[in-house]
Amino acid sequence: MHVPFNLAADLDAALKRAATVASIADASAFSPEVRTAEARHGDFQANGVLGHAKARKLNPRALAEQIVGAIDPALGENYVVSIAGPGFINFALKPAALLAWLRTFDSAALLRAGAAAARAEQTWVVDYSSPNTAKQMHVGHLRSAVIGEAICRLLAFTGARVIRDNHLGDWGTQFGKLIFAYKRWVDPQALATDAIEELERLYKRGNDATPDGSPELEEARRELVKLQNGDPESVALWQKFSDVSLAAFQEIYDRLGIAFDHCLGESFYRDQVDRVYRELAETKLAEVSDGALVVFHPEHPRFKTQPFLVRKADGASNYASTDLATALYRTDHFKADGIVVVTDFRQADHFEQLFLTVGKWFTATARRQPELHHVTFGAVTGEDGKALKTRSGDVIKLKALLDEAVERAFALVTEKNPDLTESERRDIARIVGVGAVQYADLSQNRSSNYVFSWDKMLALDGNTAPYLLYAVARIHSIFRRAGAVPGDPSIESGATPPETPEEITLARRLTKFPDAIRLASETLRPHHLGLYLFELAGDYSSFNSADKVLVDDPAIRARRMMLCARTLLILETGLTLLGLRTLTRM
Repeated sequence: MHVPFNLAADLDAALKRAATVASIADASAFSPEVRTAEARHGDFQANGVLGHAKARKLNPRALAEQIVGAIDPALGENYVVSIAGPGFINFALKPAALLAWLRTFDSAALLRAGAAAARAEQTWVVDYSSPNTAKQMHVGHLRSAVIGEAICRLLAFTGARVIRDNHLGDWGTQFGKLIFAYKRWVDPQALATDAIEELERLYKRGNDATPDGSPELEEARRELVKLQNGDPESVALWQKFSDVSLAAFQEIYDRLGIAFDHCLGESFYRDQVDRVYRELAETKLAEVSDGALVVFHPEHPRFKTQPFLVRKADGASNYASTDLATALYRTDHFKADGIVVVTDFRQADHFEQLFLTVGKWFTATARRQPELHHVTFGAVTGEDGKALKTRSGDVIKLKALLDEAVERAFALVTEKNPDLTESERRDIARIVGVGAVQYADLSQNRSSNYVFSWDKMLALDGNTAPYLLYAVARIHSIFRRAGAVPGDPSIESGATPPETPEEITLARRLTKFPDAIRLASETLRPHHLGLYLFELAGDYSSFNSADKVLVDDPAIRARRMMLCARTLLILETGLTLLGLRTLTRM
């Protein structure tokens, strides 16, 4: 018997076929809209009948009955099908069908194979993190890094070839000021011991020493011109700054489990912008206004009078110039089917204008049109609602934040498990501390601001990383007590369909994993997966409290061990997709 991975998608296809068989009005346009249902309605609910009927002045209840009457009878072997209210079609999985799904999808490889059809043979470029070189990463860089990495993993899980690109801010005015300061005030010893700290100090000093209208600012600008003209000494310094910065960034990325394929910063595109200017002018999309090259979007309510500046009046490039060149490179060189850019919400207007311009430009030049997504996120605030800062008022460095998370987790682990060796407690604390910071971000709807609270993120209850990691460790402990390995077919042999209310509830939740993946990956909102994992862990806790796993009856023991193994598999798979590392003991 074929067991579909995504049951909701399978039902959606079955209802479309039924609509055609029943010869309903405009059957080819019928969209069943099958989604996960509230438990009291069954497992899945089709809501599309109401909209289809309303648009055609039909009776929705009668239309639902017509479609249900034409459903393939084989579907009835797996579901109890019913109609509710004005025309909702509900599907409740039968216990034997639950068992079949659990038996079929018993490994990470099979879960991935089931999900991979969504974006098979597609290439997606994800642009995230993107700090400025010569500066340390701070708490403001956290969201782009962890949200971007989770999106990469979700896209790859659903079949895409994912290219991770760190679009560094590594070109522009700040380097003239930095070179100016470096030549005057560099501390060689500080550069040798903590290079990124020294570069940041130099940049701040250079910035303070070059106020508008000052001779020093003119000197810094001359340093920038030398760099842009390829002066060997200036280029060597710029390369040194870039190398130091990348090494410091990579230390943070290693702790977050991030590895980029490319770090193609603004500097990479500096010799590609002339082509952008030429093509925009040739296609008559751009025009000269007050000496600058701009693109207007007259059909847009705001942008018709707010031009997109793609070249300054003095001939210099800007963010728009390099971002247009970046979109062109990703489309032509990587053959991207989709491009995702992850930044905070304040850049929404820039990327809306950019994507409008790219769409018109690529149409005019007969280029392929990738999907373009600007993934925005809100701010991280302290519990006072203000930007998260140190007591002295400085921006919190991301390294210091992760260090503190690990130390707090170490204190928590030591309190709970004082008998473990210090080395074991340190290893656990690294995973719990960093995971807590990552998950505190990913569990939120990315569009919202969120309040950073140590107590909440490190709590062992609620929708937190420690709660989910502890659920994983608890399941591992059951297998250790049983002397068994999770997923070993021999311990599941003879398993019968779930029977108790808690077994059925847990089994039903497990079958919803594909729909959680679909929702998180389609909306590029990882919190949907986080919420699913939290609900799964809650259902497992209820099951574990109500139904003893290691019983003498072999059939009951086998099915409960199977439920434990699948819960562990999906929790570990889901947490890995969110970028977290998991534990076998905690």
